[in-house]
Amino acid sequence: MSKISRRNFLGKGSALIGSALVAPQVFRNLSAVDTPGLLKLPLGFQAWTIREMLVKDFPGTLKIMYDMGYRCIEMCSPPGYAMAGFGPLTKYSAQEMKKIINDAGLTWPSSHYVMNELRNNLDERIKFAIDSGQTQMILSSFGLPRDAKLSDWQKAAEELNKIGEKVKSAGLQMGFHNHHTEFAMLEEKLIYEELMKWFDPSLIKMQFQVAVISIGYKAADYFRKYPGRFISAHLADWSAETKREAPAGKGVVDWKELIAALDIGGVKNVFVEMSFDTFKESANYLLNL
Repeated sequence: MSKISRRNFLGKGSALIGSALVAPQVFRNLSAVDTPGLLKLPLGFQAWTIREMLVKDFPGTLKIMYDMGYRCIEMCSPPGYAMAGFGPLTKYSAQEMKKIINDAGLTWPSSHYVMNELRNNLDERIKFAIDSGQTQMILSSFGLPRDAKLSDWQKAAEELNKIGEKVKSAGLQMGFHNHHTEFAMLEEKLIYEELMKWFDPSLIKMQFQVAVISIGYKAADYFRKYPGRFISAHLADWSAETKREAPAGKGVVDWKELIAALDIGGVKNVFVEMSFDTFKESANYLLNL
């Protein structure tokens, strides 16, 4: 797998360019048979960590993920992420991608987008989301420089609110994905808490990155603190012993507590986002809780 991290890519994001019928099997796959345990939402995965596999064999990789127990995918916008490995997927139209995903037994509720494509190509990206059957558009990062001031974060949040207005008028939900960066102190304030003040709750829902457990922040705490403010979550676990990511259930995350808080937070979709070698074990654990 490529060593490029999403954080490194998104740090350069400001320099980037800016319906088919669902197969009947999809409805069967989303039934309670697939989620017999505590997790009542279809288990999804984020495409970022397996992008090299996806561009080499899009249908085949989706089938591999389906066979592991996954039932939905969160993509990265192929044009927005073209320089990060998703470029080959731009050959597909929105409808073609949707059909391939649905034919694999998966649904496609959301994608990650970079700030510049929302800033410069919003109408086109909204059309892409609608044509592909997505209901959520998630901004993956503001792409601010490391020396950004709190006022820069506020300005970016206000800009996303305006983008969110147009997204909402098109019948879609705009969301924001955090990284560890948002859980840093800046000018004696926690950036994430300030974002929650600046974002319009009706326009911007949050996608919580569970991996911030590695620096002491629990998803369940935030779901309870800000009920209804979330749209989705990226699932990951972390081992205090190895100081590295771990398959779900092999780390410090209290998954029963987290799952119990999903509905309070308003979470509609969950996507595992870790290295490929953790996907199968994580699915087995989460689906059998």
